Amino acid sequence: MYAKYVKRPLDLLLSGLALLALSPLLLLLSLLVAVKMGGNPFFTQLRPGRNAKLFRLIKFRSMTNQRDEQGRLMPDEQRLTRFGRILRATSLDELPELINIFKGDMAIVGPRPLLARYLPLYNPVQARRHEVRPGFTGLAQIHGRNAISWEEKFAWDVQYVDHVSIGNDFRIVMKTIGIVLRREGIHANGEATMPEFTGSENQ
Repeated sequence: MYAKYVKRPLDLLLSGLALLALSPLLLLLSLLVAVKMGGNPFFTQLRPGRNAKLFRLIKFRSMTNQRDEQGRLMPDEQRLTRFGRILRATSLDELPELINIFKGDMAIVGPRPLLARYLPLYNPVQARRHEVRPGFTGLAQIHGRNAISWEEKFAWDVQYVDHVSIGNDFRIVMKTIGIVLRREGIHANGEATMPEFTGSENQ
């Protein structure tokens, strides 16, 4: 009942209220990012949503567009600025995703939207993460965030798909607030965020 009739209207209401309440902060951050990064303050990228349908994710930019002599983007750790690290550590770079939630591309709680190029790499169980809308936060984010393996992330994602409830969503949101404040699990060891997913051994 909750997943079918309540979750989406509640996401619409809460994201709309959050966008109104946070509009001064969003405007300030837009200006700061535009100045610090130069140009467009927003990063947009196609990501798979529910049923693997692609949508355009919106975030604040946290990395420069620095390229090498061959015109290729430099590694993430070299393009991630000090200001960008602050944005990521506080999760402020994620705030524009409230627009995605309001539009219906995402939910407040659900598996995080990952790169479209990962789609053919999932095994049948991992692919079940796309049975629900991707979320601003989810079970994987409160159980290690980027400090756990891909297999662990996907296991938490599928567990969420099988147990969607208002109680679980509330607990995940409350735990997320504490994790963000403590700045836990921001990146994997030796990585700016997470290493590339190249597929699981058990396909």
